[in-house]
Order: sequence, then C-alpha cells, then structure tokens
Amino acid sequence: MAPGGQAGSSGSGSPGSPREGLRDWIRSACRFAADRTDFRRNLIVNLGLFAAGVWVARNLTDIDLMPPQPVA
Repeated sequence: MAPGGQAGSSGSGSPGSPREGLRDWIRSACRFAADRTDFRRNLIVNLGLFAAGVWVARNLTDIDLMPPQPVA
C-alpha cells in the first residue's frame, strides 16, 4: 500500500483538518470562559449583561404593572 493513500484517509489526524480547528476553537472558548481573572472576559461579560438588561428594560416599558382597578 502506498504511504500517501493512508494519510488521506485519516480524518482527524491531519493538522489542517476542520475537526482540529473546531476542537481548538472550543478549547480556547472554554479557557476564555473559565478564566476569572481575565480583564477582557470580565469586560465582555459585563457589557453583555448590561446590554441584555437595557434590552429587557426597553422592551418591558409598555407593560403596565399597576393598571387601574376596574370600578364595580
């Protein structure tokens, strides 16, 4: 068997395969999310939470939490 034929059949063994790129991306994303001392991570998370809070506040302003009671 030719040595080149065997290298092409291995899917996750080659360094440029899409599976390794996905694994590296997932690994770096998990490392990014788990590092609590990273200033960039804290800034991004806090800005995201702030933006979500602003979105909720803007979209719930039309709900009247204290409607007038019906007159009986």
